[in-house]
Amino acid sequence: MPILCIKAIAIMTMKDIHDFYAAIDRFDTESFASYLDDRARFKFANIPVITGKNHIFEFVAGFFQSIKAIRHKNLEIYELEGIRFVMGNVTYTRLDGSTLSVDFSHTFRLIGNKIKEYLIFIDNSELFK
Repeated sequence: MPILCIKAIAIMTMKDIHDFYAAIDRFDTESFASYLDDRARFKFANIPVITGKNHIFEFVAGFFQSIKAIRHKNLEIYELEGIRFVMGNVTYTRLDGSTLSVDFSHTFRLIGNKIKEYLIFIDNSELFK
C-alpha cells in the first residue's frame, strides 16, 4: 500500500505579516493568536521557550499589560520556503510614558498559513529598568 505524504505549503503573505504586526501594535491578542498553530513554540529574547497557542496568548497578554504602547516600523521581510524573516525597529512606550526603541529580528517557521515557531531576537533589557 503506498504511503501518502502531504506537504503543507507555507502561505503567510506579506499582507499577513503586516496585519500580524498591526495586531500586535494595537494589543489585539485574539488576532495575534489566530496566526499561531495550536502547538506553536515562542522564544522571546532570553526567556525560556513557551509552547502552545494558549500559553503564548497568556504570556503576550501579560506583556501587553506591562507596557503602554508598542509600534513596529521599518519592516524588512525575507522569504524562504516555510520560513519568514522580519527585521525592523520597535518602540515600546513604558507605563510612565517614556520610550525605548530597539532593532529586532524575527524568524517565523510556518506550517501552512500558521506560525509553528516564532523566534524573537532583541535586546530590550532596558525596557523595565
